[in-house]
Amino acid sequence: MFYRQSGMRSLPIDDGSPGFTPEQKAKNLKEVRVVTETSVETAEATGLGEIDRSGSRVSVDDKAMINCRADVNQLLPLKYQWAWEKYLAGCNNHWMPTEVSMQADIALWKSPDGLTDDERHALKRNLGFFATSESLVANNIVLAVYRHLTNPECRQYLLRQAFEEAVHTHTFEYICESLGLDEGELFNMYREVPSITDKAAWALKYTQNLEDPNFKTGTPASDQAFLRDLVAFYVVFEGMWFYTGFAQILSLGRRNKMVGVAEQYQYILRDESIHLNFGIDAINQIKIENPHLWSEKFQSEISTMLAEGCELEVAYGRDTMPRGLLGLNAELCEQYMHFITNRRCAQLGLGPVFGLTENPFAWMSEMMDLKKEKNFFETRVIEYQTGGSLAWD
Repeated sequence: MFYRQSGMRSLPIDDGSPGFTPEQKAKNLKEVRVVTETSVETAEATGLGEIDRSGSRVSVDDKAMINCRADVNQLLPLKYQWAWEKYLAGCNNHWMPTEVSMQADIALWKSPDGLTDDERHALKRNLGFFATSESLVANNIVLAVYRHLTNPECRQYLLRQAFEEAVHTHTFEYICESLGLDEGELFNMYREVPSITDKAAWALKYTQNLEDPNFKTGTPASDQAFLRDLVAFYVVFEGMWFYTGFAQILSLGRRNKMVGVAEQYQYILRDESIHLNFGIDAINQIKIENPHLWSEKFQSEISTMLAEGCELEVAYGRDTMPRGLLGLNAELCEQYMHFITNRRCAQLGLGPVFGLTENPFAWMSEMMDLKKEKNFFETRVIEYQTGGSLAWD
């Protein structure tokens, strides 16, 4: 008796050895057929299967967001122009954190009177959340979303987004090094600070099924699981949870404090705006192509997810600003999150979760309209020094 290797397990094959009954033979052949077919389907979805030499040219009609019939290796002809345009926009937004000067920030951070204790607390909590959140998002994109989003132009954008998430993680390494912060404290906050841990744990539960190598879309239940993942990471994680942090740091920047960090957050915010819009477009396109998934029950579940995400962010705001900062406090951030949550509901075609709420931070819109051509290269530095390489009296 020998074993045929098939994906995750080996199956016994009848080689004439004694011990196989006719029933066992039939059962083994059936299992080999099922596992082999599953492997072929998975390979086709990844684009790494055997080449079909007799395959016809790709038709736009065969391209789809999930469970597509077209060759995922063929970018053209494009079906979703919006996905390609977001890829191009991401390329046009290219930046690196080390091109932003941190000199003024280092001086302010080292000065005993540069920042208040509350400002330092908020800044460190903020950096602690973002430091690993970008990696969590990147892992979800690469290990879950990319596998199951079976459209090449969307995958092209995901590749660009994955790079941007790496740049964002690099940004927090650069800030940590420049300010001379405790790297262990900063990067391990997502496991040590409850308000940060709660958010990460909430989001990661939506990838538990998708990270299973045997998981695949193709049924209503699995397709909805994939949609939940997209909502959890694109709409809640990137589209809601980042915004308290953005408001905190950009508020400091408006008061001419930590201007280097604030500038980098502006570029991250601009990237995240495209990430969010891509995610919303992807979710809505899947809804169009698979209307049976967007049932009333599922819509209610998604609304509940957004409400839960909002409450977790409100708790995080209270933790990061127990006494508030100049012009900013937990109550205003709660109002802001209610506004943001309702806005995300509208973008998904859902009714508002909260009552009518005005945006208390209208100035945030100005921050999103940052023009790289005007501002970025005026502050760009060719050589920079980090906190560890500067001498202070």
